[in-house]
Amino acid sequence: MKKIALFTFAVAALSLASCKKDRTCTCTSTSTTTTTNSGSNTSTALNGTTSSSSSNAYVILKAKKSVARPNCLSTKTTDTDKNFEGTSFETTETTTRESTCELN
Repeated sequence: MKKIALFTFAVAALSLASCKKDRTCTCTSTSTTTTTNSGSNTSTALNGTTSSSSSNAYVILKAKKSVARPNCLSTKTTDTDKNFEGTSFETTETTTRESTCELN
């Protein structure tokens, strides 16, 4: 009877334990910039949108999933800049950067 109880306790303890292992966080990043001319010289040559993307991965060593997850975050930011304010070539640049991350 003691062996059965001990075996049951060992199986229960192992099933509740979270294993520490190397975890990989993979992120895909995109950046989009939109430029708009709002000056008196409304040259459309200054208007446009550019985009770029990249991906990277990093390893979180010997961590439980609950510990690794907060270190693998997706983010999104937007910045707006005015250039040459008050001139005929006043431009506004809006840049949006987004990083989508997944824990493997």
